[in-house]
Amino acid sequence: MVKAVVGANWGDEGKGKITDMLAPKADIVVRFQGGANAGHTIINDHGRFALHTLPSGVCCDNVTNVIGNGVALDIPELFKEVQEIVEKGVKMPNLLVSDRAQIVMSYHKKLDAYEEERLGKNSFGSTKSGIAPFYSDKFAKIGFQVSELFDEEILKDKVKRVVEQKNVLFEHLYHKPLLTEDELMSELAEYRKMVEPFVCDTSLYLNNAIKENKEILLEGQLGSLKDPDHGIYPMVTSSSTLAGYGSIGAGIPPYEIKEIITVCKAYSSAVGAGAFVSEIFGEEADELRKRGGDKGEFGATTGRPRRMGWFDCVASKYGCRIQGTTSVAFTVLDVLGYLDELEVCVGYEIDGEVTTEFPTTARLEKAKPVYKTLPGWKSDIRGITEYEKLPENCRKYIEFVEEQIGYPIKMVSNGPGRKEIIFRNI
Repeated sequence: MVKAVVGANWGDEGKGKITDMLAPKADIVVRFQGGANAGHTIINDHGRFALHTLPSGVCCDNVTNVIGNGVALDIPELFKEVQEIVEKGVKMPNLLVSDRAQIVMSYHKKLDAYEEERLGKNSFGSTKSGIAPFYSDKFAKIGFQVSELFDEEILKDKVKRVVEQKNVLFEHLYHKPLLTEDELMSELAEYRKMVEPFVCDTSLYLNNAIKENKEILLEGQLGSLKDPDHGIYPMVTSSSTLAGYGSIGAGIPPYEIKEIITVCKAYSSAVGAGAFVSEIFGEEADELRKRGGDKGEFGATTGRPRRMGWFDCVASKYGCRIQGTTSVAFTVLDVLGYLDELEVCVGYEIDGEVTTEFPTTARLEKAKPVYKTLPGWKSDIRGITEYEKLPENCRKYIEFVEEQIGYPIKMVSNGPGRKEIIFRNI
């Protein structure tokens, strides 16, 4: 069976923890989109890991970890991660890399940084990981596919064309040092050496695994609201963050995805620019940020402080719908135990009218939150393993959110560790 683990919101929902928790019962975990521009934090018996490209199944000896064709493959970052986890005592992961994946080049990162610098106050808040220039080149058909690393003539021809094109930007738009063909050929030769032992036709591998009834997890990066089609465009990422893209980014039939577990935080957080209706500020935000996550709410890739907000039912209902959610995993609920009361955003007021449907970006920018206040539970819920043993107000909070978003919350995470999870029989 194929299951997808994806995010309902802006990313940072806790997908890594949920994937890591499900991985021991899986045979294969697949990253199907995105690159090293976001991180999945997992905590288990091996320690704490912030993964950026590696799938969150790497701590399970029985799991094959697949980098799908939809991933923006930053080869040095991938193997830096492999080295880091092995140095912490994790067994060398069983890793496969799609021969159709495309490569993040060093000039993609330069272009990303130079463009953010050029835009100044109008910048997108990019992590400068090269993701937008990478995907731009992919769809302009001038990207480097992993399979091309093994054909010197193809590389020489493409490198010549890339250098001619990119140097126009480097010289005339950004006024930066130019690329050379020799440098790019050396870079690609180094990448070939690193990745060669792991390259295969992962689509064929996965389709054979499906025929053998293997358990496969698709792991998404970021969340619904960062999708380039359905998110808060243009403040989005450059690849689809939706479970539906899993079939494309992994190379499997869409009808094989049987379960879509959509991860929602019990409050809201976001990194980067863009509309964020339920955002809070000042001391209130600082306190939630300090208590949030396992080491505070700071980006796993950038270390930037995350923007904080109350749970947004409008955005989360939309995020779940667009993912095709079959069940919700509700995370970091334990963080909220210090509050006397909790605000929940149940609607948006736009031009004097209240809506519970998520709008397009232009209207979203005008939205003001409509809140409902719920009582807090004023206790530490970590260590509780049965839903019925949660404080009454905690259960009421979960059930209120569930009613508002319209999707069943079947998992409740009450701590960052793999085993700190409550399953609801509903």
